[in-house]
Amino acid sequence: MKKILTTVLIAVSAQLAWADALKDLDSFLQGTQTGRADFTQVVTAPAKDGQVARSKTSSGTFEFQRPGRFKFVYQKPFEQTIVADGRTLWLYDVDLNQVTQRPQAQALGSTPAALLAAAPDLKALRAEFTLETAPEQDGVQWVLARPKAKDGQLHSVRVGFAAGQLAALDILDSFGQRSLIRFANVQNNPALPATAFQFKPPAGADVLKP
Repeated sequence: MKKILTTVLIAVSAQLAWADALKDLDSFLQGTQTGRADFTQVVTAPAKDGQVARSKTSSGTFEFQRPGRFKFVYQKPFEQTIVADGRTLWLYDVDLNQVTQRPQAQALGSTPAALLAAAPDLKALRAEFTLETAPEQDGVQWVLARPKAKDGQLHSVRVGFAAGQLAALDILDSFGQRSLIRFANVQNNPALPATAFQFKPPAGADVLKP
């Protein structure tokens, strides 16, 4: 009987944690119109031919504004800027002095950006993703999202919350590469300038339109 009760309590606790994670995600989608945070990103490629998997770490700042505007500014180890202005997705590589320009609707689709900056609520999110339970780890509660479209490069993404606050994104692509983004100094609904998501290619930069 004791063993059965323990199993039931574990199951109930897991369901409550899942409900909390869903509640946190829904609150984030509905209640956060703008956001700003620092981030650290660790990208790990899958191991090949018995070799040890290699990782690389970068860091910078992140901002978003609903609907569909966001900006990642990578500061270390290399400077790079990714901006979505609502119509166009821009990627600027400072070292190469090169800008890649794509229509935003074609470039994003079922991507992690849709989780943070596009979907207004869980109902809209479920139109693009299947949401599943995920175990709590290190005080972070996770929602696992898998894109319903099967032809994209995204395999899955976990959205993590700690104490109701956005804490992390854990992204796995279809090639087995993992990108773990942890957020710090998160600000919900800060006042952002009108120019925050405007981008103009620097003079002399090569502009590519794949």
